[in-house]
Order: sequence, then C-alpha cells, then structure tokens
Amino acid sequence: MDTKAFKRSLQHSDNYHRKGFGHQVEVATQLQSEYQSNLIQQIRNNNYTLTQGDVTIWLAQAFGFCWGVERAVAMAYETRKHFPTERIWITNEIIHNPSVNQRMLEMQVGFIPVEAGKKDFAVVESGDVVILPAFGASVQEMQILNDKGCKIVDTTCPWVSKVWNTVEKHKKGDYTSIIHGKYKHEETVATSSFAGKYLIVLNLQEAKYVADYILNGGNRDEFLAKFAKAISAGFDPDKDLERIGIANQTTMLKGETEQIGKLFEHTMLQKYGPTELNQHFQTFNTICDATQERQDAMLELVQKQLDLMVVIGGFNSSNTTQLQQIAVEKGIPSYHIDSVERIKSINALEHRQLNGNLEITENWLPEGKIVVGITSGASTPDKVVEDVIEKIFALKA
Repeated sequence: MDTKAFKRSLQHSDNYHRKGFGHQVEVATQLQSEYQSNLIQQIRNNNYTLTQGDVTIWLAQAFGFCWGVERAVAMAYETRKHFPTERIWITNEIIHNPSVNQRMLEMQVGFIPVEAGKKDFAVVESGDVVILPAFGASVQEMQILNDKGCKIVDTTCPWVSKVWNTVEKHKKGDYTSIIHGKYKHEETVATSSFAGKYLIVLNLQEAKYVADYILNGGNRDEFLAKFAKAISAGFDPDKDLERIGIANQTTMLKGETEQIGKLFEHTMLQKYGPTELNQHFQTFNTICDATQERQDAMLELVQKQLDLMVVIGGFNSSNTTQLQQIAVEKGIPSYHIDSVERIKSINALEHRQLNGNLEITENWLPEGKIVVGITSGASTPDKVVEDVIEKIFALKA
C-alpha cells in the first residue's frame, strides 16, 4: 500500500479535519478553568519553589502539558462543540491522563472498544465523528474510518507526524527503519504502519544485540524469536539490516535514542567504511522538543538536595516513565503516581514501579523539614499537580 498517497488523499477529503472549528476562544476559557492552577502559576513566578511549614517544594522548570497535548485536548473539546448531536468516538485515550480521559466520557465521547487486544470498529457508523489522538492512529485504522465515511478529526502531534515522514523516507530509499520505542505503544504501532521494513528496539541493550548481528552474524532463528512482535512481516535479518535508518517513539529517553543512533552509525561505518556509509545508514533528528525539555529539566532538578521526588502522570505514559527513570538512576526515593488519590495517608502511598507493578510504600513522607522535587509528564494538567502539592502540605501541617 502507498501510505503516503493514501494520507495525501485523506487530507484532501471533505471528511478530514486537522485544524480547529473556530471555537478556540470559548474552549480556551473552559480548559483554563478545568485544568490550570493558580498555585502552580504562583510557584512558577517564585522561581519554581515554595515553602510551607516543614515542606519545601521544588518544581521542575519544564513539566506538564506540552503544546501537542494541549492542542489535541483543545481540538477534542472543539469537536464536541462543533458536532453537538453527532456520535463522537476516539480511537484511543486522547492523551495518557486518567482525569482528561474521564472528562471525554462525561462529554459523551466514546472510546473504540477493544476485544481480545484488537479494536472493534463495528460500533462506528457512517457519519459518526472519530477523533485520532495525539499519538496518532495506524494507516489501517484511518483506512477503516475513511471507508466507513466517518468525519475524521486528526489531533496527531506534529512531532509524531515528523517521525512518520522519516520512516516514509527510509521506505523510499529501501532502508529498514530501526525504531527506538515500545512495540505495543500506540505511537510506535502507528509509526511502524507507515514504515516499509522495520525493527523496533526497546533500549540500548537490544540495539547492541542487533549491532552485533550486523557485524558478526548470529543465530537467525534466535533473532527472529527475540523480535517476533517487533518486526515487519517477512523480516530477514541477514538481508534487511544491510541498509538501515533510525527513527524513534517521541517519548523515549533522548540520551538513549542518541546513543542508539551513534551505535548504528559506528556499526555501519565499521562494516562498510566511510565512503559507503551513506548508502547503508540514514538518520534524521526526530526527538521531540517538549520531551527533551522535560528530561533536561528533570536532570537539573535531581542535582538539588531532595529528600524525595514525586513524578505525576498516567501509568501508561511513556514520557512520565522516562522522567521517573532519571530519578531512580540518581538514587532518589521517587514515586510515580497518576493522581492525588494514590496518596492514601502520611504513612501510605500507592505508586507505579519502573517494572509496571503497583506497590504501596509505608512512611514515604519523612519526619521534620523536607525538600520535595515535583515534575509531571506531558499529559498531566497543572490542576492535578496542584492537588498533589496541596495534599503533601496538608499531611505535613
């Protein structure tokens, strides 16, 4: 399938909408009242710190809603205003935040049901309005909706679209896309649907395994078994790794994506020499600015003398997990929570570990004077951060 041609024809269709519907001003007022916070603004204005009683809060200098997320949420609100009586669906969570997704349900925006791990589009009828979330949707999903005659509202973040354009370039030049990401994450599912041949690597460790295979060969069956869920159909590691291009899920750790890019560049340089390198290796910068800013701000924050760190964001939010990883690697007691409800008491806090398990930590708030670092993922409204800070102040009062 010519994905580029399909996307072009879809974007010229009368049923396709990628800009708002002219309700920006009223929606902006609504979003401000529902998601923004005077307390957070006050902390920002006070050099990102606030002391109350025994508690000093330090906020990261970049956190919370990014431009792409804000745009997606605003477009979803506008869609409801513009189509007050139509049935509206969304192909996935609009963003990875429980309170925002709950708000969608309250606005009568339905989520496409998932049966046995597959989305069931049978509920969608011709004329229904379907929102594509900030992470985008796969080509196959767009095709189903287009064939059904749905009105499509595309809130895909432009940074994600930039990655899609990159894998299209790889495909055109007959390069295999090596995507740094999580093969099950909806953004990577969408990106791989635009790619030709692809291989998804989760981390530097997996990338090193692939690099070693490129240089030294190896057990083909073991390779195919290891990446069974993370490769294109008919993938042949002995042929399909001769020409490679690098792409990434926009929410991965920036430093790791860069390391993976360098690793493969050196690998191809070693194998094919400097004069042949460009025939075998392609790279474009597809690291999202907002992800990068939040990670840089976190790296700065963990240099302070913190007693603990609270990282706020959806449990399925990849960029929030990466922020938590920075704190864990620094050895700071750090808790990833998705809402203030996870703070049960001064003695008990329910939080997500890096391995995905939920656990309850007792006596998580030290006695006496404490310094608490706070950040939030790109899908977290300021209001949610405010609730957490207020709760910590109240518990220590």
